[in-house]
Amino acid sequence: MKFTCMRENFVYSLDLVSSLAVKHANLPILENVLLKVQESGIELCTTNLEIAVKTHLRAKVEQTGEFTVPAKTLSEYVRLLSSEQVDLELKNNELLVQCGNSSTKIKGVSAEDYPVIPDIDEQHAYTFDVEEFRNSISRTVIAAAKNEIRPELSGVFFSFKNERFDGLLMAATDSYRLAEARVDIKQGVDSDVSCIVPARVAQEMSRLLQLGKMHESENLVRLWVSDNQIAIRYDNFEMTSRLIDGKYPDYAQIIPKDFKTRAVFSLDAMVNKIKAASIFTTIGVNAVSFDLNVSQSTIGVSSMSTQTGEHSSEVDAHMSGDENSILLNHRYVLDGLSHMQSEEAEFNVTSADAPCLFRPKGKENYLYIVMPIRQ
Repeated sequence: MKFTCMRENFVYSLDLVSSLAVKHANLPILENVLLKVQESGIELCTTNLEIAVKTHLRAKVEQTGEFTVPAKTLSEYVRLLSSEQVDLELKNNELLVQCGNSSTKIKGVSAEDYPVIPDIDEQHAYTFDVEEFRNSISRTVIAAAKNEIRPELSGVFFSFKNERFDGLLMAATDSYRLAEARVDIKQGVDSDVSCIVPARVAQEMSRLLQLGKMHESENLVRLWVSDNQIAIRYDNFEMTSRLIDGKYPDYAQIIPKDFKTRAVFSLDAMVNKIKAASIFTTIGVNAVSFDLNVSQSTIGVSSMSTQTGEHSSEVDAHMSGDENSILLNHRYVLDGLSHMQSEEAEFNVTSADAPCLFRPKGKENYLYIVMPIRQ
């Protein structure tokens, strides 16, 4: 095999696929990227057996063929090259890389031993605005469980065109907090389709779409869902992954419908006060008290630790309802507030023992629920 490509395009393609190429005790070849040199161009592929990414690289092909080389080695080396044109050729089971006055040989492995990457099963197809879709993933995956004691909670729930919303609902919960985002569907007619996407898959989707958006001005991402697989296609790459098998809990029933106290506050001011209070919390508990003083139009933010001391401050807010207070884990609250994407946010509270709800002011496309710490 032998081909010539532009360094910038090669670096981008390697950035897309390299994160999946990691050490595997039983299959060392999974550290490699598969280069499939065809007359139409180059296909780069990696997989960790759960997720697979393919991308197409424009190139001048002189000789077709297939080979695998360590993805990290190739990516790090190509990134350091100074000239724009890169020449690559397979010689004696080594990839010869030439660029300007630099030349190197990278040892690799025959492509015959590389796992077969399945094609996309194009069953239920949908199209979304890429930025809206990527943002919604980032806003929900934060609430997914970090362990797999309950496998379904370690993923993000995707529900297409259900009775609550005629678009895509994304949700995640670790049973201490819940995040839900709404995404409009640009194209796609199949309704009442749902699946559970592993959190690490959702994070990889977000990373790839961020890279792709920086490289390409295309506005739409395509998505497919089948019984055990999800896939996206954007720019010049596609990603496929297995889904989590199981039934997602009926989380909608824990979303409060009515509240006794509502406050609208400046996001920047609140985040600053919570970070100050977090310095004076007990490690592991992370408890910060929120006192909603309706008569004074302020939210008191306070904390206390036997090790570090205590703190109290106030945030001005537009208030309605009853006086109220609630004790919350500051890490959970900050995670949610950092994804509000607005200058002001709503804080809705029923009582010290009931879940509270945060959402961007005046927007219905995101909500974030936090369970209180029992006193």
